[in-house]
Amino acid sequence: MTDLSVLCTQIQARFTSALTSAVLANDELTIEVLPEHLLTLCQSLRDETEFDFNLLLDVCGVDYLHYGLSDWETETATAAGFSRGVTAMNIRDESAKTNRFAVVYHLLSLTHGHRLRVRVNLPNDRELMVDSVMSIWPSANWFEREAFDLFGILFRGHPDLRRLLTDYGFIGHPFRKDFPMIGKVEARYDAKLKRVIYEPVSIEARVLEPKVIRRDNRYLQDEGQNHG
Repeated sequence: MTDLSVLCTQIQARFTSALTSAVLANDELTIEVLPEHLLTLCQSLRDETEFDFNLLLDVCGVDYLHYGLSDWETETATAAGFSRGVTAMNIRDESAKTNRFAVVYHLLSLTHGHRLRVRVNLPNDRELMVDSVMSIWPSANWFEREAFDLFGILFRGHPDLRRLLTDYGFIGHPFRKDFPMIGKVEARYDAKLKRVIYEPVSIEARVLEPKVIRRDNRYLQDEGQNHG
């Protein structure tokens, strides 16, 4: 039994009521915890000697809006080429997640050399809120601000939850899957007003198809006609 297998067994035994799953795959251990048990679990993971996860490496938001959907999935060969990536096929994987948003924490135990991924699924898409872990790992400060800025996830108890990467007055959360890739506003300097002004974005969204150039027997006849 590997060290991660032992750790997985220990965590499952210790936090039975707090977990919804514990998966060991690709030499990585991922546990999913109920939001109401997050702080208690994290406190124990840091303080109890058999775990000793004293370092928080990262906190990030996740948007599973299109999770399990593939415009490229196909069971047979096709002559349609890249067009199947332009026309949405909406094929959904049976394992697609039901919760749209989640918060993921990556932990490291310097004592045992273990890494652990902790995921919290947010059941209410309209009220994205989870407890801040700053009281346990102060390094969560900017990580949580980033998740708030880019995903709109609120962290209960964070002392200074402000946007971190976007501009003042920015509307929306750019890492959400339904946020347009071209954005919603654009900025330019107005010489008359002598200041930067914001306007609705003027770029039109379009789908790019890669152009593949092949030199094979399909084109030999046409080239012969052109040079004849």
